[in-house]
Amino acid sequence: GSGWPSFDRAIKDNVELDIDYKIGYARTELKCNTCGSHLGHSFDDGPSKTTGKRHCINGVALKFIPYKENK
Repeated sequence: GSGWPSFDRAIKDNVELDIDYKIGYARTELKCNTCGSHLGHSFDDGPSKTTGKRHCINGVALKFIPYKENK
């Protein structure tokens, strides 16, 4: 409901967690584990049946692959 593409988990070993205080309070920042680029933020209000996390990812950090090319 936030308007950001959101996921409840990351691909193992691809995302680094950091603490971000840029807006005056602590948030969990998600960064690329390879280059350190900012991907988005993680919140603890995600689906309780899986991880409980909501990873809000900046759209420019995503690469969409058509389903039939991904088989």
